[in-house]
Amino acid sequence: MQAQEAVEREWLVGGELRRRERGLWSDAFRRLIKNRLAMMALIVLAVLLIVSILGNTVGGVQRYSPSAQDYTHIQEGPSSHNFFGTDNLGRDTWARVLEGTLISLQVGLGVQVIVLAIGLFVGGTAALGGRTLDNIMMRMTDLFYAFPDLLAIILLRAAFVDRDLPLVGHDTSQRLLVIFAISFVAWVTVARLVRGQMLSLKERDFVIAARSMGASSFQIVFKHMLPNTLGPVIVAIVFGIPLAIFAEAVLAYIGIGLPPPTASLGRLIYDGYAYIRSNIYLVLFPACTLALLMLCFTFLGDGLRDALDPRAR
Repeated sequence: MQAQEAVEREWLVGGELRRRERGLWSDAFRRLIKNRLAMMALIVLAVLLIVSILGNTVGGVQRYSPSAQDYTHIQEGPSSHNFFGTDNLGRDTWARVLEGTLISLQVGLGVQVIVLAIGLFVGGTAALGGRTLDNIMMRMTDLFYAFPDLLAIILLRAAFVDRDLPLVGHDTSQRLLVIFAISFVAWVTVARLVRGQMLSLKERDFVIAARSMGASSFQIVFKHMLPNTLGPVIVAIVFGIPLAIFAEAVLAYIGIGLPPPTASLGRLIYDGYAYIRSNIYLVLFPACTLALLMLCFTFLGDGLRDALDPRAR
């Protein structure tokens, strides 16, 4: 009889927690869609993604190759044939900006996937692994935090600029190396955030209640603590995407980013800077696209922060 009552209490508490969890995320979604600026940013990002994938195709065939050179059309302005004009080698700037946009999105999202994995592992281990493990993890995190981010990325990227990863092509290898270099220093903020959230949640009533009812450590972490940690982490991840995009653009601008003829937005700005007086479009279009990407992710992050934590408004 006592065992049956315990099961019923656990079922009621579990059902209440699930209802609260559904209410939290559904309420956050409703608040997000009411934020016009965030929704506009999300729509613009979706349009940029679709255009960067399909904007250079006609009937499923590539309209212009980003690396194809045409010396009969050099340094031309925008026209019906070349929407953004051509560069000093006769390459279509529209096709190259689209490729650079797609690369920036790949780098920004790829970096944050790795950052999320490392941050959850380091922060969760520090919070749940005891005082000794917490000290080890946090001192290691402080070491990464103390070193200048951009300098570490530049040094790491310069060390592997002429190397390729096994089993993948040259272009894919270089993109992965750039992603790994930026991720190497970008996980610190997320790790600290996860640790702080989990240390706070360890003392919350619903966690103590779940532990007293016999829930395993696995159930407590993955069913109760982790879902309540994801709100601030998602906001930090979204805010981290424009930082990763900017870091990739800086690497390309100083010459150790993705190698030519890859059309990174940073490399397009760098290549066009030498011709800015004669053809400002070579810098204007990639710079505006880069600024629009970063602005949209910033607005989306603001909207998510307000939606997931309305008290912070």
